Order: sequence, then C-alpha cells, then structure tokens
Amino acid sequence: MPGPTLIRAPPPDPAKSVIENVLELTPLSAIGPDIFSNTRELWHPPGARGVYGGAVIAQCLSAAQQTIPPPSPSNGNAVFLIHSMHCYFVLAGDSTIPILYHVERVRDGKSFMTRTVQARQKGKCIFTTTLSFVREGSAGQETISHAWDMPKGAIAKLDEAMREESSEDGIVAEVLGVQGSGPFISKRLGIENCEHEKVIKGRRMIDIGLDASPDIQTKKTRQWIKARGRISASDGHQPHLSALAYMSDSYFIGTIARVHNLWRFSSPNKKKEIKNQEVANVEDEENSGVDKQQPRSSIGMMVSLDHSIYFHRPREIKADEWLLSENESPWSGDGRGLVFQKIWNKKGVLVATCVQEGLVRLAQDGSVKSKL
Repeated sequence: MPGPTLIRAPPPDPAKSVIENVLELTPLSAIGPDIFSNTRELWHPPGARGVYGGAVIAQCLSAAQQTIPPPSPSNGNAVFLIHSMHCYFVLAGDSTIPILYHVERVRDGKSFMTRTVQARQKGKCIFTTTLSFVREGSAGQETISHAWDMPKGAIAKLDEAMREESSEDGIVAEVLGVQGSGPFISKRLGIENCEHEKVIKGRRMIDIGLDASPDIQTKKTRQWIKARGRISASDGHQPHLSALAYMSDSYFIGTIARVHNLWRFSSPNKKKEIKNQEVANVEDEENSGVDKQQPRSSIGMMVSLDHSIYFHRPREIKADEWLLSENESPWSGDGRGLVFQKIWNKKGVLVATCVQEGLVRLAQDGSVKSKL
C-alpha cells in the first residue's frame, strides 16, 4: 500500500529547524529532470479537505529555486531572487500519498527567469504555480521606492501577548505558543475596527473584537508569526523564503469568516467531531464572547482557489524572526471572497504582499450540500 512519501523518510535533521525538515524535498533524477517529491508526510489540518496549502506553495517555491542557476563567471555571477509567484489550487491534496513536483524551465533571461511547477498526485494536477525570479541589482542605481508603514502599536501588542503567554498554561499556548511543537509560532492580535471587550478565558483575560462595525471591508486581522527555532545557514537564504510562503497561508481565507463573524463549522458543536481537540480549542477562543444562542450564519464550505505572493524585499525576510501579518478583505460575493495580506519584518519593512481568493459558501437550509 502506498505511503505518504516515495522513499522512507529519514530522521529529522537536528541541525535544521522544524519548518526546514517539514519542507524538505527529495530530487527524483532517476525518474526525470527537475522532478521532486516531499521527503516527509504533509500535514492535513483537522476539518480541512486536504493537506495544508502553505506546504504545497512552499515546496513548489523550493523546487523551482533548485532549477535556478547559481552565480558563476558564465552568467556574470548573477543572483536571481524570487519576486512573485501565482498559484491555483486545483484539487485537494491527499496526505497519505506522495506529491510529485514537476518544474518547467520556461525562460532564462538576463533580468528575469520564469518557472512553472505542477504538483501532481495519481497522475492529476492538484496545484499549479508560475514563479518569476529577478536578477538582483538589475534595476540600476536610481530607483523609485515607497511602501505601506507598519501599523502603530503592533510591536507593543506582541510584547503584551508574549507576557500573557509566559503566565498561562492553557491548551492554546501549547498549540500556537513558544512552548508548542509546530513548524511556526503565531500570536494573533484580534480584529481592528471593532468594539473590543475583555473576557475571561481559562485563567486569563483575552481581548476580542466584537462584530460592531458594519464596514466589513475596513476590518483588519493581525498576527505575529515566525518559524520555530533557528533556520540553518547551510542552504543559504532560500529556506527563509520558503518558510514565509508556508506561513502566508495561515488564517488567510479564514479572514472572511472572522470579519463576517461566521461559525467556522456548520454548527457550534461540530468541532467535537474533530479528533484534534487542541485545534478545536483554538476555534473556541476565536468564538469567545459571542452569544452562542443567538442565530448566526455558519460556513458550509471554505477553500482556497488561488494564492499570490509578491516578495518585495527577499533579502530582508528572516522567517525565524517575528513578522507582522495584516489581513483585510476588500470584497466578497457570489460565494467567493478576496483577502489582501501585508507582511512586515520587526524593523517595519514591508517585505511581502499576498492576495488570495477563496470559495466561501454559507451552510444552506435543507439537504443540498456544497460541491466543487
């Protein structure tokens, strides 16, 4: 019976961070050129239709990067860095079987290189992306420059969140906090442009955003994220970029549910069916302060359709240091929603911007079930 990897997974490399081990690829040169596969089993989030999308995004980036020629006298010692990737989720990925990543070298130019990557299972494309790499320094000495500023007070809120975690022993800290074991750490700051209220959760006070503003499109959700541990220097800067790609899918399309104050599950009790009770408790915290007896719409189906990342300052991305992610949704309708994400490093530099559209269908009355 096939397993989650083509080759038996080696033990995790203790010299590398958790996220580096999770995203490790195995070249399959015996099968063909520029073909790779996941070295380790990929995570299937509880309640999701397939594997975590951020892992496939990141491994596609890593596979494409391995086909970019290194600096050499023949190319003028040129360094090419990723500046954008545009992805489409085609089918749900199955965590019980391997994924094959097929890279096509579309063009190698003087200033830009283009790659496409298809992720395949059972001979079918489950995910496809086009990536563009730019030659470092090709813009010349005189350039234009502007960027969004980091929101004021965000660093102070991170410090406050870290102090709260140091005094708590709840399950949420184990899942998302520094004492957890996942590939990255997340510190969520709540929803901006909402009325705020302090409520008791376990042994601590948490700040929640209530659904007070009618202007859904002006609400913003924020979180601080970073890879767990230290990313090794053995593979250069590329692991930091792959790690950011992995983390960029965290709570992305879920922003729609949060700003609309929707149940993430079709009923408040459905999370009891999920085997991973820790994740269900995280969902419980998100819904804290809401009157559970009050009629409230719930999600019938929510899946990502596409995902774009613009890497503005790839050299200034240190994924094992705190990065601020801010999400907002300018539009939703016709069963879909759009989310913009801005990512700053702790110095306040805007390092990346992401865009995602997803299917967001409400649970309907009757027996009709959502299908893709």
